[in-house]
Amino acid sequence: MEQIEIGSSGVTTSRIGLGTWAIGGWMWGGTDEAESIATIHSAIDRGVTLVDTAPVYGFGTSEDIVGKALAIGGYRAKAQIATKAGLAWNDGKVFRDSRPERLRLEIEDSLRRLRTDVIDLYQIHWPDLEAPIDETARVLEDLKTAGKIRSIGVSNYSPEQMDEFRAVAALDAVQPPYNLLEREIEADVLPYAAKTGLTVLSYGAICRGLLSGRIKIDTPFTGDDLRQNDPKFKAPRFAHYLDAVAELDALARRRWGKTVLSLAIRWVLDQGPTIALWGARRPDQLDPVGDIDGWTVDAEAKAEIDAILARCIPDPVSPAFMAPPVKRP
Repeated sequence: MEQIEIGSSGVTTSRIGLGTWAIGGWMWGGTDEAESIATIHSAIDRGVTLVDTAPVYGFGTSEDIVGKALAIGGYRAKAQIATKAGLAWNDGKVFRDSRPERLRLEIEDSLRRLRTDVIDLYQIHWPDLEAPIDETARVLEDLKTAGKIRSIGVSNYSPEQMDEFRAVAALDAVQPPYNLLEREIEADVLPYAAKTGLTVLSYGAICRGLLSGRIKIDTPFTGDDLRQNDPKFKAPRFAHYLDAVAELDALARRRWGKTVLSLAIRWVLDQGPTIALWGARRPDQLDPVGDIDGWTVDAEAKAEIDAILARCIPDPVSPAFMAPPVKRP
C-alpha cells in the first residue's frame, strides 16, 4: 500500500483511506454495527490504515463504531484516525458552527467516542461564515499544542479561506469532493495544495457508488439515501453518467485488465499529493484494494478519459447539493 505524509505533520498514512459516512447510517439507510466493525478491521488488515469519520455521520454513530472497532485487538496502534468538527445538529437538521466554544466541546466528545487520547488529523468540516476563520484556526492550533491532535485540516474550504486559516495555524491537509466525475477543484484547490504542501483527502472517490460499476439504471435508492437528492441520480443525467461509467469500465479492462472502480481510485492517486477516501459498509466492498498499486494512468489514458466524459455527459453537475446551510438556526 502506498504511503504519504499528511502535510509536514510527521503523520504518515496509507494513500487509500476508509470513508465511514455510510457506516454512520444517516443518509445511507441505516447501519449494521457488527458488519461495520468487520469492515474497519478488514480495511486495516489490507493496509488501509487511515479511517476518516466525523461526528455528524450518524450524529455520533460513525465515530462510536470506529472507536469500538479500533479498541479491539490492538487495531488503534495500526490506524490513523481523521475526524472533523464544525457541524452541529438539532432534530436531525445540520448546520455549520465553528465557534471556539463549540470546537472545544466537540474535541472532547470525539475523543470519548473514538476511545483515544489523540486524533491524528482533525479537520473543520465546512467553513462557518459566521465565525472568524482566525478564531477557528487558533483553537485547532491550541489543541495541537495540548497534544489532543497531531495534524490540522480543513474540508470544503476555498484557497482564500485556507490563506486566512494558515495565517494563524499550520495547515496540513484539505478534504474536498474529488473524483473522475466531480473535478471542480482542479481549477483552484488542487493547484493550491500542490503549491503550499497540503495533502488532499479526496472524498467521494467513487462518487457515491456511481464509479463502483455496480449501480444500474433500475437500482433503487430508498429511505433517507442521499442519492435521492443528488442530481446525478435523476433522469436524464443518471443515464448519461451510467453511459460514461460503462465506457470507463471498458477502457480500464482494455488497458490494464482492471475495473472502473480500480481506475477511479488509481486516477485520484495520480493527480498529485492525494489520498482517495473509499467508502465501504461491508468487507467484500474492499476486495479490489489489491488492484490499485503498481500501475498508473498515463497522459494518453487521461486524455481518453476526458473524451469519454465530454461525449457522454453533456450536462455535468457539481456536488454542491451536499453543502449544509450557511446560517445557523
